[in-house]
Amino acid sequence: MDNQIINNVEMGKNVMIFNFVNLYGCKIGDNTKVGSFVEIQKNATIGKNCKISSHTFICEGVHIEDNVFIGHNVTFINDKYPRSTTNGKLQTEADWKVVETFVKEGASIGSSATILCGVTIGENAIVGAGAVVTKDVPPGSIVAGVPAHVLKLETVT
Repeated sequence: MDNQIINNVEMGKNVMIFNFVNLYGCKIGDNTKVGSFVEIQKNATIGKNCKISSHTFICEGVHIEDNVFIGHNVTFINDKYPRSTTNGKLQTEADWKVVETFVKEGASIGSSATILCGVTIGENAIVGAGAVVTKDVPPGSIVAGVPAHVLKLETVT
């Protein structure tokens, strides 16, 4: 395997990591599968029984609860105003603030979705493939589009 697992990675029991994965400073729960070409950054958390499909980017500040499906090529964003430089110098961690994102239990995110920072995707919600999520997704709803909008809203019991 050509994985790069750097210090401070906490992995539960029976975690499956496929080839070409970068993990550092994150936490992954029991029985979770992480597909090829995935990066999970520091201070990100993945719950139990999740499936993280290939080519996905989970950045610092993303918190994924148990039983969540993440499709192929899903991208999370953690900075509302990204910049390369501040006052003409390359930015450092001191120049910006991580904005956290939460994916609640049982949610599913379709392939190639982009999840902007500061949102919560509710329990058992479904985000359609290619959607751009710019605001909270209600529990039990189905959202799709650019920007994502509610197609169906169900009561979660």
